[in-house]
Amino acid sequence: MPTIPNKPQTEDSTTFSADAYFEAWSKEEYTPPYDNDFRKFILKTFGLPFRDDYGYMAQNAEVTLLQAQTYVEWGAQGNLHAWYRDDEGVVREPPTATDVAAYTDIFRPTTSTTKALTALGSNAKKESVRADIAKHLQSHYHPPSSSTKLVVNKAKQHINPYFDLWAWSCQNLEWAGPEPGTAKIKISHAMLPVMYHHFGCICPSYESLEIIRQVAKGRTVLDIGSGNGYWTYMLRRMEPVSKRERKVEVVAVDSGMSEWRTVWVGDTVQADGVEWLVAHEGGREAVLLLVYPMVGGEFTSKMIEAYQGTTIVCAGTQNTSGFTGFAKETIAEWMAREMLGWERILQIPLPSFAGKDEALFVFQKEAGGDTDGVTPSAS
Repeated sequence: MPTIPNKPQTEDSTTFSADAYFEAWSKEEYTPPYDNDFRKFILKTFGLPFRDDYGYMAQNAEVTLLQAQTYVEWGAQGNLHAWYRDDEGVVREPPTATDVAAYTDIFRPTTSTTKALTALGSNAKKESVRADIAKHLQSHYHPPSSSTKLVVNKAKQHINPYFDLWAWSCQNLEWAGPEPGTAKIKISHAMLPVMYHHFGCICPSYESLEIIRQVAKGRTVLDIGSGNGYWTYMLRRMEPVSKRERKVEVVAVDSGMSEWRTVWVGDTVQADGVEWLVAHEGGREAVLLLVYPMVGGEFTSKMIEAYQGTTIVCAGTQNTSGFTGFAKETIAEWMAREMLGWERILQIPLPSFAGKDEALFVFQKEAGGDTDGVTPSAS
């Protein structure tokens, strides 16, 4: 089992510093690869050697930076951008750059998600890919009710390099968001393993981070299965909105079974998540955060069973593709059936990489709710 580094670092880089990376980004010293040289961007921003030949592993596939860049340069050749097909499997007309921008704008800190989703649909041509995307996202959208008192105010500035790179990738890959057919896509693009290794399996939006901060209500957030720690790092950077509040306290716990080229935090507790929860009163006074929980080994069900608190946040798949959580159903469906006494209080879309369909879920244990004796079935 690999040992998790005790400081932020990028393998083969002598210059990487998490704080310095964000500082340089805020000064626009680093920007997404608008010249479409993805390889050069990764080499430059992470301080990697020119002849880098690191093998980026993800979902049983391995690529080097040079191979990923080759696929970028091929563009849409060989159906590399064929994310949208009709019922007969015929590739549909790709979305326009304007359609792609309308999708990525949903997740910017300066926009209202509700209004952006409405605009996505109202400005779409009938029977277009954009229209199907809007309908799909709106059908899964479950914003918090007024009773939760969760209000995400727009922000003029929010530094998030992963988001900026993700938005560029959407334009480059002609990806304007998920639709019903996305559940059938099993292969993404060669850039994805590289982005996984350096930034994590799923990109946090400003809205998702702010919701977690508010849901925590001063409680510690337990990032179980924290991976390379990007979500932990981003949560710790969230500024309180008043002097009465304090910054989010996050404990990152990961088994270290997966390899990450970049690690963003240096205090990850290397331990089995279930065992750690059992040894710490089931996280009774904390919020459980599961970012891209794996399928297989009943990972998700065992983690939820071990948790003894009242709030679960999950960032993962919102269709039945089986990329995260459970093989044939969403975590919302599983929770509704297996964890009586819990209520889904919100479900909002997350920035989804080409071929993915992801969302943030928040579940709250109802007053007087009791899950004792509930035995989740194997998935």
